[in-house]
Amino acid sequence: MQSLNTDKTTMSTTAESHLLRNTNFRWLLGGGLVSMLGDQFSMLALPWLVLSLTNDSLSLGIAVALMGAPRAVLILFGGAIADRYSPQRVLQLSKYANAAILLALSGLLMLDQASLALAYAAALALGIASAFAIPAGTAILPQAVPPQSLQSANGLQMGARQLSLLAGPLLAALVLGAHGGGQKTAMAALAAAFAIDALTFLFSVWTLRQVKLRPLAAATVQGMWRDMAAGLAMVWRDLPLRSCYAYWAVVAFFVMGPLQVALPVLASERLHGAAALGLLMGAHGAGTLAGMLASSLGGTWLRRRFGATLLLVDAVVGLLLMGLGQVDTAWQGAALLAVTGLLGGYLQVAIFTWIQRRVAPAMLGRAMALFMGIFLGLAPLSAAATGALLRHVTVGELFCGGGALLLAAAVAAALLTGIPRIGEADCVIQP
Repeated sequence: MQSLNTDKTTMSTTAESHLLRNTNFRWLLGGGLVSMLGDQFSMLALPWLVLSLTNDSLSLGIAVALMGAPRAVLILFGGAIADRYSPQRVLQLSKYANAAILLALSGLLMLDQASLALAYAAALALGIASAFAIPAGTAILPQAVPPQSLQSANGLQMGARQLSLLAGPLLAALVLGAHGGGQKTAMAALAAAFAIDALTFLFSVWTLRQVKLRPLAAATVQGMWRDMAAGLAMVWRDLPLRSCYAYWAVVAFFVMGPLQVALPVLASERLHGAAALGLLMGAHGAGTLAGMLASSLGGTWLRRRFGATLLLVDAVVGLLLMGLGQVDTAWQGAALLAVTGLLGGYLQVAIFTWIQRRVAPAMLGRAMALFMGIFLGLAPLSAAATGALLRHVTVGELFCGGGALLLAAAVAAALLTGIPRIGEADCVIQP
């Protein structure tokens, strides 16, 4: 047994060292990084377009909702489409759609046709496209890299995304700030930002076409509604998967709202403003990036004790959130959030890898769509609940309460569910 474990560890280390030599992974990572950097141009330019036209926060909120709502509503449908027609094809088509939307938006801005209705239409169209791109993008990796390299591949790919979240807005700001004042020059800058994003989508389509996926057994074709119902039924029948999904819904509700809404309030009320908020968010982002890049460490141990590690990390994060409610200097908050990001980034890679290993490839698009739908659907509810609570409790009390509830959820899951016993033996061996 000891020899077998040693062989597994050696094989895993060898696979990780050769991952960047894998042609498929290089195409996916390179094209994905360029596309993710381009996304930040649109994520900055679209809100700026709405505010430039209206100077109204409600209009901005509507635009954000129009982009987010289709993702939450259609993502399971998008996952079923990815499973039926191949995630590679669906991802390519979604990227073509994004490029067409952004090029049309850029052209209309250059022709001085900017309007709030145009911004709303673009937000809605981009949201619909992302409902297909997200499950396809998360389902493609297990067919492109060797199974033993999956966790390292997820870590590098998610780390690249986190890096784009840190660097992309700075690049976009340079483009938007390179033009002088005036409405016409502002629209020209926004048009350039949308055009750059469109070109990155087209580049990533080209790289995606170079990827050669392992062939899968032909799936049984049913009606689309039956395909979606089959995905839900698969998760429901799989007790460990069902338990984890329910648990993650609780975690999403208690963690996402405080980080999105209460963190700016904390910076404003206790830490003296926007500079402190930038430090807090930067520390959390840097910690998340470090955790993702370190995700290959302890891979064999983690696979055997996935459930126990999941609950232990969440319990520690709960304690860190409780501590965050007590800080009175920016550096204290930054230190706590850096550790929170480190643990969260490491665990995020482990979660994606566990789902990809557990679920049969023919069902993976729907499984990942449901997983992402939990967070996309609960994030606005969590933010709204946090905002309402902050009218009645202090920000310190909210962080303490949210952290205590997360800690209680982890303890309850450890005592009342089978999650602590989930490990490598529960995973499907991918072909």
